[in-house]
Amino acid sequence: MMENVSGLSLEFLVHPGETIKEVLENKNMSQEELAIRTEYSPKHISEVVRGKKDISAVFANKLEYALGIPANFWMNLQNNYDKEVFEINALNNIGEEELNILNDLKDVVKFCEDKNIIECNSNREITVLNMRKFLNLNNLCSIQNLPIQQVAFRGSKAKPVNIYVLYAWQKLCEYYTDKININNNCNIEKLKTKFSDIKETMFLSANDMVAKLKKIFAECGIAFTVVKHFAGAPVQGFIQKRNNKVILCMTIRQSFSDIFWFTLFHEISHLITDDFVDQYIDYRFTESEEENTADNFAKNMLINQRDYENFIKTNDFSYNAVKKFAKSQKVLPGIVIGRIQKDNNNYSLLNSYREKYKWSHT
Repeated sequence: MMENVSGLSLEFLVHPGETIKEVLENKNMSQEELAIRTEYSPKHISEVVRGKKDISAVFANKLEYALGIPANFWMNLQNNYDKEVFEINALNNIGEEELNILNDLKDVVKFCEDKNIIECNSNREITVLNMRKFLNLNNLCSIQNLPIQQVAFRGSKAKPVNIYVLYAWQKLCEYYTDKININNNCNIEKLKTKFSDIKETMFLSANDMVAKLKKIFAECGIAFTVVKHFAGAPVQGFIQKRNNKVILCMTIRQSFSDIFWFTLFHEISHLITDDFVDQYIDYRFTESEEENTADNFAKNMLINQRDYENFIKTNDFSYNAVKKFAKSQKVLPGIVIGRIQKDNNNYSLLNSYREKYKWSHT
């Protein structure tokens, strides 16, 4: 018996021919009589009953007339059998390399199981099959040959990038944004009119804020969501044009309000300048002219540069002063604190006053 690692074997599967045999016995009909009624040879009937031949669409229709059982019943039997054969053969072909990749994806797998994206199963080989289906692959090893690899290694010397985790995170972005109904084409000019509305959401709770942002971006023809961050995928955001749909996803990193909002407007800058083709993965460590432009846009959208310079000249960095200035800019105090910390390379300054969002995760 040819068993695979999970203990399953093709010998345990019931071929549709077995059902034909049972029906013939119940009807007290011989295979020879069935051959006459279907106009197939006795040899053909025998081979189907013994599982040597499959039930074709033509033969299924013949069986409907001969046995009074609908053709779709026989076709469903055959389709289910074929699927089970494929699954068992797939299990037999899972090697150590794919199981090692599953180790890399353990946090993603747990997240997918917790969110019922894939079925929870203690059998690692079946989990490989579940992840293959979710990631739209016949072999997890294929990830290293996909275009995502070229993007991932662009900055891998600065931060550890795991191409398997990065690809899985991208698929999660697609999974969640596919659930968002977008009725309009992407309208960047309309997006530009929504900046104030976008900023106002920062004063809401994390969940209400994300819900409101989804609505605002949807009005502009953009599917937006926030997806859990995983070690191995050091990304700020993900923008993609796919099937006439623009998606914008962000990771949840550290939960600080200033990081979230700087990142959001940084990604909005990429949308406005259209400095990507079909897919753009924004790394925390990437440096380029486009990234510098996006950084400056984010800083100026959150805090007016001239007002900020005047505030810095006061040399009063007490919390009350920061809070007053933040109010004048219509931002949270943590936004100002984060800016001062970065500009002065002093990350202890008023750090306890930086707001942190409490995420429920998508």
